[in-house]
Amino acid sequence: MTFAEKICQVAEEGVVLLKNEDRVVPFSKEDSVAVFGRCQFEYYRSGMGSGGSVHVSYTTNLTDSLLELCASHKALAGVDTKLAKTYRDWLQKNPFDNGGGGWAAEPWSQKEMPLSDSVVLESAKNHSKAIFVIGRTAGEDKDNKAEKGSWYLSDGERSALEKICSAFENVCVVLNVSNIMDMEWIFDSAFKGHIKSVLVSWQGGQEGGRAIARILCGCAYPSGKLSDTIARHVDSYPSAKNFGNDGNVFYQEDIYVGYRYFSTFAPEEVRFPFGFGLSYTTFSVETQKASFKDDSVFVQVNVKNTGTHAGKEVVQVYVEAPQGVLGKPRRVLAAFAKTSELAAGSCEVLNLEFKLSDFASYDDSGATGNKSCFVLEEGLYKIFVGTDVQNAEQISVDGKAGIELEKLKVVQTLSEASSPSVPFKRIKPGSLLGEKYSLLEEDVPLSKINLAERIQKNLPKEIPFTGDKGIRFKDVINDRSKLNDFIAQIDKTELAAMIRGEGMMSQKVTVGIAAAYGGITQKLRDFGIPAAGCSDGPSGIRLDTGKEANLMPIGTLLACTWNPKIIEELYTFEGKELVQYEIDTLLGPGVNIHRSPLNGRNFEYYSEDPLLSGFMAISALRGLNRAGASGTIKHFAANSQEAFRRSQNSVVSERALREIYLKAFERAVKSGEVKSLMTSYNAINGHWSASNFDLVTTILRNEWGYSGLVMTDWWATMNDCVLGGSDTLKNTASLIRSGNDVYMVVDNDGAEKNCYGDNTLSSLEAGTLSLGELQNAARNILNFILDAPVSKRPLRPLKIFKSFTTALTKMPTDGKIAKEGEAFLPEGGVFYLQAEHDAMYNISGTYSKDGDDLSQSVSNIMIDGAQAASLECRSTAGIETTVNAAQVHLEKGFYKISLEHTMPGIKVKQIIISSEVITPVSLGVISI
Repeated sequence: MTFAEKICQVAEEGVVLLKNEDRVVPFSKEDSVAVFGRCQFEYYRSGMGSGGSVHVSYTTNLTDSLLELCASHKALAGVDTKLAKTYRDWLQKNPFDNGGGGWAAEPWSQKEMPLSDSVVLESAKNHSKAIFVIGRTAGEDKDNKAEKGSWYLSDGERSALEKICSAFENVCVVLNVSNIMDMEWIFDSAFKGHIKSVLVSWQGGQEGGRAIARILCGCAYPSGKLSDTIARHVDSYPSAKNFGNDGNVFYQEDIYVGYRYFSTFAPEEVRFPFGFGLSYTTFSVETQKASFKDDSVFVQVNVKNTGTHAGKEVVQVYVEAPQGVLGKPRRVLAAFAKTSELAAGSCEVLNLEFKLSDFASYDDSGATGNKSCFVLEEGLYKIFVGTDVQNAEQISVDGKAGIELEKLKVVQTLSEASSPSVPFKRIKPGSLLGEKYSLLEEDVPLSKINLAERIQKNLPKEIPFTGDKGIRFKDVINDRSKLNDFIAQIDKTELAAMIRGEGMMSQKVTVGIAAAYGGITQKLRDFGIPAAGCSDGPSGIRLDTGKEANLMPIGTLLACTWNPKIIEELYTFEGKELVQYEIDTLLGPGVNIHRSPLNGRNFEYYSEDPLLSGFMAISALRGLNRAGASGTIKHFAANSQEAFRRSQNSVVSERALREIYLKAFERAVKSGEVKSLMTSYNAINGHWSASNFDLVTTILRNEWGYSGLVMTDWWATMNDCVLGGSDTLKNTASLIRSGNDVYMVVDNDGAEKNCYGDNTLSSLEAGTLSLGELQNAARNILNFILDAPVSKRPLRPLKIFKSFTTALTKMPTDGKIAKEGEAFLPEGGVFYLQAEHDAMYNISGTYSKDGDDLSQSVSNIMIDGAQAASLECRSTAGIETTVNAAQVHLEKGFYKISLEHTMPGIKVKQIIISSEVITPVSLGVISI
């Protein structure tokens, strides 16, 4: 199976069938269908921002894929090609609106083609069924909003759908979306009950259009289950009043996120429950036996395909803990398993197992008499089995109503960490009123720890500096016990440079990826330390040189497969591609919780549930590792909104952090598959994540035993890791003291000269940072490199120089001429350079980019049409910035110089190409 075929298979398996009256789908070979909606051609492949910015060689759309299936499989009697041509012609005159191409500028949805009655009626005369495709996007720096065209249908979509439903009795809606949206409209009387079938196809990467076409035609079948609750109203979600704010964002819903909230307080507000998804067939699910022994719960379930079509079913096990004094959700997902493909009439026995102690509650108040402990309170633990959270039925365990604990059990004793200091109230169940609990509030416990004292007790020991003893990195590769002796040779200046990652167009790694780190100065390279490289993900490799890679489905779709095995297989392909491109880690998977359905970056993440998210992350990481690469899980932690993501403070109880927002990270880390982790932009309880000691050291490193690499998000800010307060990108001392290792990112070639003026060395001199802490960060970086593919590759030159030979020996007459060393940029961004020497030439440029969202892009400098250098262009708030782009070898003659912007908004003021007397021998010259 090829990578593309695996992408298609996964995209199919994540499709969720929400409604299918009268078995409108799958289409039969006698059906002729009409496809409406511009997204039938402009099919969304992924969300916006770094998570979906992959250059692909092709994409698929729904209508062309249906036509292919008609031709190759005779899957349909026909597709309305006249209607398709009408759409194609209209799209030529009404092109896709990308918002000008700027960062987060693209709208959530596109204008729909107005439908005349005659067009729809003519189509209905000749075609038995209709498809209407609805598209949505969102992403990095762009949350969804409770507005038309985002959460709600646009006026154009509603108008089109009304006309379609007036003419067709059998209408299928395909939701090509990055996130869940309002679904109340499918029951609106204006549509006459003719919306018979609804499928959420999500965004399936480059194969998304082909995958949904195969599902609709019955060449594949839907087996996806919702990884989120679809509520009746956007305001029904408990996070609604505390979402999208700047400053303090209070997590008042506490542990009651998603289905935990709805099952406990508001079951009537659910339209489609967590875990829900129909199939083309039917299944019976019968519990054969259930037992409890030594903390382990075993459940055996027999699944039978009772219908006429092949399919797969997902069995879900939930726990309801006794309310006790802490209060608990009525349902918590404890285990799940998916069958293999079952033919009609066939059966499969699934064995599910989990530890009851994994579902203990964290006492952050001391209400049980066991503060800062995970506890199982006394009482009856009920077990439920089913195919979604709402329809799961209680089962007996060892012939009893559940698991009865006669007394409280302390599962784990910890220390208070990352507690809030700002008072607020959180919700809690009151009395049981029929099928739900009344809603009470209580004060959140506030921090009582002495953080400065805790940090001092955790300071790592210093390795005495020895100077160069001749130990090289290759010696450490052969014998890792020499690592401390190796580090002892590196002086504090080089250690300070090592914790600075450099930006996107670095020639020290594969050009066009997100960053280079490790051996990025000449002195570090002299020790034999290679530079590791990371690429934006998590859905594929982002290469801003225009090189192509494969684009996988979005995270939400992956979670909706409920199939960890197939995710591991998918990411094994991705890992092989990373190795092929000489990239050491993918910046993903993202494992933050879907706290709100409006979070624009939900498409990169998996679910509202930490167990499902954790298992999906482990599978992706295992696949990457199996292929010889690795993943960087992100964004640690509580990255729950894109609005004000760099300035908001997540004010959240310690219990909610530990039970919800950190739990998926914890599962992944404890699996042993995590080698690299990225902190988030936001603050958590007053401490920015990049410099949050309790988050990174107390919990991640000390409690979970993590010894891997930790990096910041790009251009993150830090505040004082003890006092909190205002944040800055210069406070790398607090970053290192917190247990973080790499600051991402400074300008290319900026690590050695400390181009951002960070306080690492000055803090060492002042005694507010120890050499041992800096050495510890270096140790984590070097340990990562030792396990990364880069340690197995030949040591790459620090810079690779390109060599150009011109065919123009006479002065051209069709453009402006610049001599070497002159600043030049004519109208249109094209000019000729007169190279007066056969020599090395330095290329530098001055640019600016409006905005302060700190997006990263590039402007490629072309010589005679071939890429010679790139300006790493980040948002500068309009301030002009000068950077060195590259060095190239030019023979004497004339060269055509042009610019190629990867994103609009970059304003290049000047380019200077000046000769240097450098002989290009043993410098890694590439001839062009």
